[in-house]
Amino acid sequence: MIQQQTKLKVSDNSGAKIVRCIKVLGGFQKASSKLGETIVISIQQLRNKSKSTSKVRKGEIYKAVVIKSKKKISRKDGSTLNNKENSVFLLNKQGKPLATRILSPITKELKTKKFSKLVNIAVGCF
Repeated sequence: MIQQQTKLKVSDNSGAKIVRCIKVLGGFQKASSKLGETIVISIQQLRNKSKSTSKVRKGEIYKAVVIKSKKKISRKDGSTLNNKENSVFLLNKQGKPLATRILSPITKELKTKKFSKLVNIAVGCF
């Protein structure tokens, strides 16, 4: 469950390392977001190696998709998944992926949502 002011890791090669959630999209008084939902973020920290070649700058505002959350995910077959971190993938203003690669595996639940492009550029799927 991602709320406002939550710090998240970035799992793509856009150049950002840590971001902070500004707003959860999807409703008038929606307080938290789950896996596969879109949020508005602000960039807090950049990766050290790519500050000059980064596609983003510190303090800029983007939309992002939640691809991992610490909250348990229950599947229909009875299995559950746990992640150790909250992680996002950045989107540009048109809703397309900002980066060219996702550096961590993503869950099968994102395949059923509208993010089929994310599944194609991800490392793996679990």
